Amino acid sequence: MRWLSPLKALLLAVALCSGAGAQEAAPEVAPTVASLRSQLEAVPSQIDSSASVRGVVEQLNAISAATDKFITTRTGDLNDLNARLGELGNAPAAGTTENPDITRRRATLTKERNALDADIRLARLVSVDAQQRASELLSKRRALFEAQLTERAPSPLGREFWEDIGDAWAGDLARLERLGDEVAEGLQTARQPGHAAPVLGTLAIALLVALLGNWLAERALARFAARFLPPGRLRRSLLVIAIVTTNVLLVGLAAQGVFAVLDNHGVWATQTRKLGQSVVQSSIFIAFVVGLGRALLSNGRPSWRLPPITDPLAARLAPFPWVMALVAAVVWAPIQVNAVVEASFAAVVATHVMTALLLTAMIGAMLLRLHSTPAAEAPAAEPAPKEASPGPAASAPTPPDSDSGALERPMWVGVLLAGVTLILIAIWVLVATGYVAMGSFLASQLTWAGIVAAAFYVLFKFADDLFMAVVSSRSNFGQRLQLSFGLQSRTLDQAAVVLSGLSRVILFFYMVIALATPLGTSPGEVYQRSGKFGGGIKIGEIQLVPSAIISAVAVLVIGFIALRVVKRWLEQRFLPHTGLEPGMQSSITTLLGYVGGILVVAFGLSALGIGIERIAWVASALSVGIGFGLQAIVQNFISGLILLAERPVKVGDWVVLGNAEGDVRRINVRATEIQLGDRSTMIVPNSEFITKTVRNMTLSNAEGRVLIRLPMPLTTHATRAREVMLAAFANHPGVLASPAPAVTLEGVEVGFLIFQAVAYVQSPRLAGGVRSDVLFAMLDGLRTADLPMAAYPGAPPYPGAPGAPAPVVAPPPPPVLPGLAS
Repeated sequence: MRWLSPLKALLLAVALCSGAGAQEAAPEVAPTVASLRSQLEAVPSQIDSSASVRGVVEQLNAISAATDKFITTRTGDLNDLNARLGELGNAPAAGTTENPDITRRRATLTKERNALDADIRLARLVSVDAQQRASELLSKRRALFEAQLTERAPSPLGREFWEDIGDAWAGDLARLERLGDEVAEGLQTARQPGHAAPVLGTLAIALLVALLGNWLAERALARFAARFLPPGRLRRSLLVIAIVTTNVLLVGLAAQGVFAVLDNHGVWATQTRKLGQSVVQSSIFIAFVVGLGRALLSNGRPSWRLPPITDPLAARLAPFPWVMALVAAVVWAPIQVNAVVEASFAAVVATHVMTALLLTAMIGAMLLRLHSTPAAEAPAAEPAPKEASPGPAASAPTPPDSDSGALERPMWVGVLLAGVTLILIAIWVLVATGYVAMGSFLASQLTWAGIVAAAFYVLFKFADDLFMAVVSSRSNFGQRLQLSFGLQSRTLDQAAVVLSGLSRVILFFYMVIALATPLGTSPGEVYQRSGKFGGGIKIGEIQLVPSAIISAVAVLVIGFIALRVVKRWLEQRFLPHTGLEPGMQSSITTLLGYVGGILVVAFGLSALGIGIERIAWVASALSVGIGFGLQAIVQNFISGLILLAERPVKVGDWVVLGNAEGDVRRINVRATEIQLGDRSTMIVPNSEFITKTVRNMTLSNAEGRVLIRLPMPLTTHATRAREVMLAAFANHPGVLASPAPAVTLEGVEVGFLIFQAVAYVQSPRLAGGVRSDVLFAMLDGLRTADLPMAAYPGAPPYPGAPGAPAPVVAPPPPPVLPGLAS
């Protein structure tokens, strides 16, 4: 069917382009050093205009890339030859013989190796020469660009400006007529019977793809995000990126398809082909600007809007993406036509004036929309709606902010708007005084800065939302990480913030590059200059390479995660099934953590390019400082390692250090934590356990001892007192039957019998409570058995004791007669 040809042509446009690219990428003969040098010498060394520099620099970059590829290939061959020579060994010493085949083989390999080494050295010289020539050309281009910016032309307010346009009108009109003739010939070709249907069909399909396709794709993406993506901020930023990407892809596909079909049907001529290629590029750029603006404003889905702006402000800014596209097309067309037809200097100056005026008018109108706030747009604040399914029903109003005057606008916003206003005034002054190139450049740069800022705002938000939704403890994936590796919530949140900050730094670096793109260079040249940072920054003897930094961070992250997994496996799976004590298990995992952490850091430093020898040099340089300022820290660290190795004190022991005693809860790298009886924690430096006397109550025996000393009068019946004390021990469930409790009579002191009662409990931690309970029971038992306790000299015996006087009871007061009451 004939109507299928436009659809086939559009759908196969990308395949045609890729097929052409595949043909261009056909296998080629490997270049030689001589051919690379001849290509370099064939590149012109002089430039006439700024436009010619780009082609020359691209040729030099291609030569440099081919040379680097040549060096890489030859370096691999050279390493193979060196390995083969190493297998043959060194030449024999004088006076000795070897197999002639081996000698001949060694000579052949040595000759090939020397030839390869010479080729590599010459190729490196070619690469260096190409890079130097490219740098010189870029410097000349920047100088030419700066000279053009500072060049003064006739002011559009004067007569000379219009006289120059009148004088050049005839020549420019003739050039335009030649371009018009090519356009007419192309249209005539497109109207021929064999070409009309495919061309018109392709144009119709391209319009459907660019307009209707974008409309359908945007709604499909919104429904997909609302249905399949989890609620949160991430799906908002993802939706913006998806909408912009889809718009650019569909419009780019449609434009490339139309260009390919017109090219296949012979519509393009020399000048119209250049103009068509510019149309394709500008269409993609306009699609990006319109898609970005509409996605950020999100007037159809206000609850999904990414920037914090109100509905009235978004509605007032809604036309500006299309206005910017229209202004870009109006500004772009004369510039491209001037470049294609090589228009006069007067036409170029007039184009600069028009560019500056149109762009500043658009920016000024946007500033007026931002400042204007009708009184009807100041309603009472409403609660912000939750994220709903996107669509027309999701257009709930958002709470007013600075737009309605309810909230104060941030100070930096006012400063930024004031700065933009001053730049607009400066542009008008420059244009009025004749510096039209400078004014046009500032207007274009200001517009470009706004587009770049909006695009990277989306990327900043996406990076932040991505790590917060994936790594933080509040996310599903973060909770899985927490359960799998035993990570703390605070650690995950800190990791999310750090990763978000690193991504923002990287994005900021490329944002600066994007902002510098229009500064007299192309994006490729700016990225080429930014690629020099990939070679690294040398600080002293250390070369910091971005790729090495990323590798080092990856090694540290993966290493510490693997270390955490191994420690968790040892603690929960392996060590509990061994016969080791809990303290020994803790010591093993702690030592493993220290050793593994040191190894991971060493591997990270190695990935960063800092070898062990440099670490040793740094350690030797710091030895003096360690000897003086860090002596105590190093002493405690070594003491901690000794405690973990010899285990005189381990986790779970009950120790007495000075006047304090308690449980050893944790042995850290510098100090040991001891939990006292009052539930407080005492931090003791590890050196205290090595250099001072420590009493370990549970080192060889985990049982605790209860010791009670009671003084009693000489008249006390010692046997009955002993029976009461043993009965108190026997009645307490915490007292062990073996070793059996014992009550001994130590002797007589100051007229008193001194009884000592000893019993044992399961742990020293129970001794204090058991001692108190048993002492209460002993006192009650002695009182019941009429066995008095000793008292201080001169103190009366307690009531009920033998010989104690009877208690004196006071008589009740006499009754008061009613008549005598006062």
